[in-house]
Amino acid sequence: MTEEKSKPVSTNKLYKELQRVGQHLEKFNIANYLEMLNNPRRYLFINFAAGLARGLGFAIGFTLLGALVVYFLQRLVVLNLPVIGEFLSELIEIVTQHWEN
Repeated sequence: MTEEKSKPVSTNKLYKELQRVGQHLEKFNIANYLEMLNNPRRYLFINFAAGLARGLGFAIGFTLLGALVVYFLQRLVVLNLPVIGEFLSELIEIVTQHWEN
């Protein structure tokens, strides 16, 4: 049974490694994150504000995308393409019949 002998680590290498780890922690703002976790009200407020921003962005984006789709569909109807025009007219009839009921 062979035993592995651990090599002594010089204090200079250890110091440099600790500095590197400390720089990484500062780069990732671990201290600010831990401070935020210790303050639940601030944590909830930040998450609530982020949720509102995401929801508002989703709503605005979906509205713009829907408006673009409607705009292009209107352009296709004006072009009076045989296959697409018939499909869109049937779709409009189905929607209006469903809307009336």
